[in-house]
Amino acid sequence: MLEKLKQNEKVWELYTKKEEYNPQVTDSFERFPYYVSKHRDVFEPNVSRFLVENGLKPVYPDGKKFGVCLTHDIDVVCPSRLSPFVDTVRSLYHGQFKKALKSPFSRLNKKLNPFWNFRDIMELEDKYNAKSSFYFMALYMENQDYAYEIEDLKDEISYISNNGWEVGLHGGHESYNDLEDLINKKNKLEKVIGKNVIGYRSHYLRFKTPDTWEILSKAGFKYDTTFGYNDCSGFRNGMCHPFKPFNLNTGKEIDILEIPLTIMDCTLLRDYMRLDFKKAPSGQN
Repeated sequence: MLEKLKQNEKVWELYTKKEEYNPQVTDSFERFPYYVSKHRDVFEPNVSRFLVENGLKPVYPDGKKFGVCLTHDIDVVCPSRLSPFVDTVRSLYHGQFKKALKSPFSRLNKKLNPFWNFRDIMELEDKYNAKSSFYFMALYMENQDYAYEIEDLKDEISYISNNGWEVGLHGGHESYNDLEDLINKKNKLEKVIGKNVIGYRSHYLRFKTPDTWEILSKAGFKYDTTFGYNDCSGFRNGMCHPFKPFNLNTGKEIDILEIPLTIMDCTLLRDYMRLDFKKAPSGQN
């Protein structure tokens, strides 16, 4: 299928994201943003469509017509010190008096902690015969965005993993571009879980094409789920199917599977696209 892609220059450049090699413009987190991409048709999986039209026949388990990868990035596991106060005031304003009484204790009692909802998520997914992946951070206190000690979550992580859900690594700010840091964080999580960690997503979706794929492969990861835009939903390289990335510098495929990120919650509702609940399901303005 690679030869088919190479025969169409426009499709090949989109698939390989040639424009992201040595970009002239990046954002404050050194990410390549959608707003500077020349490929504007981000809501159409044009490369996947091209491949299907040229013989690709995806096969899904049990004869299903499509597959969905559900994931959760675990940035924090406890409200900030100010959060209970803010939640209490908000609950009182909306007349939610029972919730207002619980909020002040949310940092002390896991049952009242809105972030300690792993088993609630698993129970909900189980109703639909679904299983997701939980990506945990394995940071040290001196690292940026440090919020919890991964060792303190050993029992909960073991429960998640032993019941058939996946645990992967949510890399720190520097992991996307630092092989030593990436391996260090991977090893730290593996000591806690007692299993090999094969899945990854970068914190803040920090990513450098094609370098991040290369170091992930060298670190022993089998797949990545970072490759999507932080500022827009859609198909970053026109793919809605998992794929093996191609490195234009080496002229070779990279030994890692990319499961493209299509939609991220904060992209839709809060930080970037600012859609309301009616528009968010489509992911478009």
